[in-house]
Amino acid sequence: MDLGLKDRVYVVTGATRGLGRASAEALLAEGAKVLITGREEKAVAEAVAELGPGASGVAADNNDPGTPARLVAEARARFGGLDGILISVGGPAPGFAADNTDEQWAAAFDTVFLGAVRLARTAAETLGEGGVIGFVLSASVHEPIPGLTISNGLRPGLAGFAKSLANDLGPRGVRVVGLLPSRIDTDRVRSLDALSGDADGTRAANEAAIPLRRYGTPAEFGRTAAFLLSPAASYLTGLMLPVDGGARSGF
Repeated sequence: MDLGLKDRVYVVTGATRGLGRASAEALLAEGAKVLITGREEKAVAEAVAELGPGASGVAADNNDPGTPARLVAEARARFGGLDGILISVGGPAPGFAADNTDEQWAAAFDTVFLGAVRLARTAAETLGEGGVIGFVLSASVHEPIPGLTISNGLRPGLAGFAKSLANDLGPRGVRVVGLLPSRIDTDRVRSLDALSGDADGTRAANEAAIPLRRYGTPAEFGRTAAFLLSPAASYLTGLMLPVDGGARSGF
């Protein structure tokens, strides 16, 4: 199946590792051109070298209000345009309701919520018909995850913003989609498993609750993201797609 990604231009934030990196790899494998971002210049340069032809990179912080306009300008300057953006940010600090501080909430709001909103709004001003805005969110959009109270609070709100944006941009032919990963085998998930003091036991218990009985791989997530961002998914907008091996209880 041809996804129609050849020579299309995407920005993927937080793409030096994890789910953003896997998504960039999948887009590049289908012939897209990708501008990746990360906070550290060295990590960005190393990722670009490993990703190979079609990849370029910029060190940028989603917290910076100037970042969105800068990324759009860089994509245009380096690749001649912009067809879509995948907004992927690191997970907020773990903790239960009684543990998380005001400072942790404020920092997470700036990074996870407001930074993503700014990126989406700026991209929306630029994208034409056939453009797409994607959000990497979390299974916590639908079902709270124990020990991730901040994520449980912010991710559903961001999903609501994405749905509203999809309604606003639909008449222009611009799509908005969300991906809801659960237990994908990334450094972030392994670090969360380790918080229990028994990473292997926690992983085994989590896998037992997943119908497919295993964690997903970053590559599986990346391929799903590439499809949703591609013209092959041209009639999909406003949806939040679980990428979780069937772990979500609801339909």
